[in-house]
Amino acid sequence: MENKDSDNKYIVPAVDQAIRVLLCLAGSKSSHMGLTEICEEVGIHKSKAFGILHTLQRFNLVQSRGRKKGYSLGTGLIALSRKVLDGINVIAFADPIIKDLSDKVNGTAALGIIDGDTVVVVSRYESDKKIIVTTRVGKHVPLSFGAHGKAIAAFLPEDELNELLKKEKLYFHGAPENFDRERLMKELALARETGYATDIGEITPGLNAAAAPVIDISKKPIGYLLVLGLFSTEEIKEYGPLVAKAAQDLSKQLGANIDDYLKDTKG
Repeated sequence: MENKDSDNKYIVPAVDQAIRVLLCLAGSKSSHMGLTEICEEVGIHKSKAFGILHTLQRFNLVQSRGRKKGYSLGTGLIALSRKVLDGINVIAFADPIIKDLSDKVNGTAALGIIDGDTVVVVSRYESDKKIIVTTRVGKHVPLSFGAHGKAIAAFLPEDELNELLKKEKLYFHGAPENFDRERLMKELALARETGYATDIGEITPGLNAAAAPVIDISKKPIGYLLVLGLFSTEEIKEYGPLVAKAAQDLSKQLGANIDDYLKDTKG
């Protein structure tokens, strides 16, 4: 077996540092970072970091947000990411996981993907129970809707969460008039600890759900996995960790470094 250290002679330091700058920006909890913050995170001098950032800006891989806001990832990455995404079929990765989850809870399991201010159900499996609680593939609901809304919100970057909470109507607790911000913040903190969020009859009385976020390589939620059914509160407590584990498994297949991600969100 070849010694990994022998490969170091082929590493180009400037390229290595540029990649680490991009990964640093991608992993930031904020949408932007200052020059000093980047230098401390990557471990390079300001002059070196400035040169790297200036070069990356030339190819629109990084954009300057002004002196106060610093730098963020650039739109040039969109074309690159599209090439990657063209080769990734999220549903193909997810289907075996969703089916296994449905079998384990003997209920409905579904995958939803973020689409602007909404999420859309793209895949689901149902148990062979006589009484089936289902959700329709193609259905759009608000991003803040019930268990999946809490699961996604809990893992959004702080600035994106703040923007979401500014919306006039929020459906975390069912009808917008039921929204309780203080209660939500406690639920989000708990979701970060456990990896999942719940809806105990808030959307539909008697219908309970547990959901967990699906994360991609950028360390941001792109959707959710959810189980839904006429479960008791005790069953939801039992199924929540199963949903969290399934979502983490799917996230890994999509390139997310879950171990580092969980350390960041809990730390």
